[in-house]
Amino acid sequence: MSAPDEDFAAERPRLLGLAYRILASYSDAEDVVQEAWIRWQRVGHDDVDSPAAYLTTVVTRLALDRSRTITRRREHYVGPWLPEPIAIEQGPEEHTEMAESLTLGFLMVLDRLNPTERAVWLLADIFGEPYALIASATAKSEAACRQIATRARRRLREERPAPPERLDAGVLRRLLAAVAAGDLDQTLELLDADVVLVSDGGPDHKAARQPVVGADRVARFAINVARRGEVTGLQETSINGSAAVVVEIDGVMQLVITGEQHDGKLTRIFLLLNDEKLGALSAHPSIT
Repeated sequence: MSAPDEDFAAERPRLLGLAYRILASYSDAEDVVQEAWIRWQRVGHDDVDSPAAYLTTVVTRLALDRSRTITRRREHYVGPWLPEPIAIEQGPEEHTEMAESLTLGFLMVLDRLNPTERAVWLLADIFGEPYALIASATAKSEAACRQIATRARRRLREERPAPPERLDAGVLRRLLAAVAAGDLDQTLELLDADVVLVSDGGPDHKAARQPVVGADRVARFAINVARRGEVTGLQETSINGSAAVVVEIDGVMQLVITGEQHDGKLTRIFLLLNDEKLGALSAHPSIT
């Protein structure tokens, strides 16, 4: 492997993590990083002072360009949207903020910022890049980038004042058992009063077309869904650093369940049924 190839390989997990956080789509992030690789092959490497800075700039620009395509695609999306999940384990405790920024819940909050705000905040606060690089990557002035970062921090604090507890796989197991048994009282015991359930079925699967809010509504919805087929297999896994369960119904993988909790009760439940998104779970990417 040549030195330029080694430089790219060393940076790839970080580049993929940056693109994925901006786009919330692993398949699109892979495309962006692949395009960055092609451009890296064409550039005169002797003229590049810092491969990491150069590649970060290229990936940021490509991700911002790709975000426009994703925005158009999302305009016609059927029902609620969830980020495309990836099979990665919980990050080390010393990197809590970086790991939290990969969770589905945080990616949904991050999605409420516009793409440039996402890129600026990520580069500044997650990847620790200097504002000179951020300005170059986003085609903004350094002063503008500082203002954008400040505004993004404020909005994120308002939307998500503190990270949730680490999701306990046991809570998911008990929830599935209660739902499968049709036990409304036991299901309610596991749900926060203000729990929100978001189900992303895409165009081909039946799912709630709006988020389901409140413990009683969520419990009844989940129990009704469980009656539609026989659960033939459960597999515990880790999705975006959080506990999750892959559910097989009538012999076919149908959905992935994960969420967030507080004080031992589920505050958010994410149901992923869109086959196109579940395809990324077969990959276990090296991502920073």
